[in-house]
Amino acid sequence: KYLQQMQRWNRTYNLTALRDPNLMLVQHVFDSLAVVPAIQRIADQKGEHLRIVDVGSGGGLPGVVLATACSTWNVHCVDAVEKKMAFVRQMSAVLGLCNLSAHHVRIEQAESFQADVVISRAFASLVDFVKLSERHVGPQGQIIAMKAKHPAEEIQDLESNTLWRVQYIEPLTVPELNAERCLVYLHKDMA
Repeated sequence: KYLQQMQRWNRTYNLTALRDPNLMLVQHVFDSLAVVPAIQRIADQKGEHLRIVDVGSGGGLPGVVLATACSTWNVHCVDAVEKKMAFVRQMSAVLGLCNLSAHHVRIEQAESFQADVVISRAFASLVDFVKLSERHVGPQGQIIAMKAKHPAEEIQDLESNTLWRVQYIEPLTVPELNAERCLVYLHKDMA
């Protein structure tokens, strides 16, 4: 249903550059699903009712997929483009996802979410991501960036210009996708 709606809305609202449904399935849905085990590990530690903020969500990636994967995760998709958040609201209704919210606001202007997980997929550089998003991380919360490949230059820039550090990098395997993907876990160095 999600892909059908994305294809339909994409004709008018340009939610994604991809037009082929098979590519959308692999590069959007499978890619977003690849982070579910990582989020589940966090839920196992913190309790099943996670508050997740998807920054720069666009058409709901990975937010809609995460809300679909686990009904006890309270997922907030945030994007500055209203038509994309209108699509996410539509997906919440069509898919019956009462755990999914859409927020049309720039992340730096949003009220603090105090999230357990702040995540982004192709949103910005690591420096920009943490600078714009850090106030939305709750106590004991986690920032995670989905990246296509190991972001060595971004990490160097991050560690030179912020108090944020890479906790670890987890390689991701995306079914049917022959491309490098990883999750970059970040923490603030309080020393």
